[in-house]
Amino acid sequence: MHAMQYAITLPADYDMRIIRDRVRSKGHLLDDFEGLGLKAYGIRERGTDGSAVNQYAPFYLWADPRAMNRFLTGDGFRGVIRDFGRPPVQHWQGLFHRPGPAAGTLPRAFSRRTETVPESADPAAVIAHALAGHEALAATDGVHTTALALDPRHWELVHFTLWADAVPESAGDRYQVLHLSAPGTGRLGTGRQW
Repeated sequence: MHAMQYAITLPADYDMRIIRDRVRSKGHLLDDFEGLGLKAYGIRERGTDGSAVNQYAPFYLWADPRAMNRFLTGDGFRGVIRDFGRPPVQHWQGLFHRPGPAAGTLPRAFSRRTETVPESADPAAVIAHALAGHEALAATDGVHTTALALDPRHWELVHFTLWADAVPESAGDRYQVLHLSAPGTGRLGTGRQW
């Protein structure tokens, strides 16, 4: 599993209906993309759920990293570049993925939180602690899916969770989910990947 996200920050007065319409008309195009585990089409709106910005920021879990590369060099991402410029793409090596009790529902939101592994800390201990937290989170009511991944270049963990309804304030940055493409969630595996 591989996690990926890019964020397109939009002007404060941007009409977010444009993004909603874009996802409504194009979101289904990845519903059967080979190698994709899931894509949560996420947005943040200024003044909603504590967001200071308008942002389109989809989050991906890839079952096959080659599919991620195929997407980034394909027509779909060319459209993003054409319309918004080429955003930096963050990516992390998957450590954990598990569906939660709400996996059978359509998620309405996701949370994303990053955590730097301190230079003075034992990375294995920090990761083990984070994994234990995700194992507990995976059993929490309202959780659709939860995942943990690592960027070893920056020693950063990303905590990603899809929620059936509202995201708890303590979960990190909160995003509305406009659409979920999930052609290969079964191929992501479950439990610890590490």
